[in-house]
Amino acid sequence: MNEIHAHLTACAAEAARVSRGITAEQLAGPTGCTDWTVRELANHLVLYTAHGLEHRALRTELPEETVRRDFTADADWSERYAAQLDRALAAWAKPEAWEGDVDLGGSAVPAPEIAAMLLAELALHGWDLALATDQEFTVPEETGRHLLGVVERYAEMYREYQGFAAPVTAPAGAGAFTRALAVSGRTP
Repeated sequence: MNEIHAHLTACAAEAARVSRGITAEQLAGPTGCTDWTVRELANHLVLYTAHGLEHRALRTELPEETVRRDFTADADWSERYAAQLDRALAAWAKPEAWEGDVDLGGSAVPAPEIAAMLLAELALHGWDLALATDQEFTVPEETGRHLLGVVERYAEMYREYQGFAAPVTAPAGAGAFTRALAVSGRTP
């Protein structure tokens, strides 16, 4: 199994754990993501880090009904999310998922780079969701180091599309994951 897959697996387990900790009452609450409620952020996370992750590995389009779906309307949404994450990780466990390019809005991007971007999506929005629901989101230091490299590599591109805010200063002696949060404009 390659290095990115191991980091995706670690972040997926943490995102699934955080999702299971969200109560129905918290879904209407605010998040640190501009104009997104917990429900909207959770739906974004489910769509892109579980369904989108699998479809990118398989090189298939997300069905329109999946794109429009309110996953959190189902009482067992967090369990369904965890199961979909497992399917996505299984798709990326196949060697052919890492070969060639993946279409990203009309641009061909090498599969490992798509996986790296989805890793950032999973970790950063997983952390956003944890923060909004009074939970912690932690990853192994090795995953944090890998994520920091990904965030640094794509920070300017994400800022162009308003996916990241201006970088903030990480606390002195902060670990790699906390530094990745700071580079992405999140206040750790």
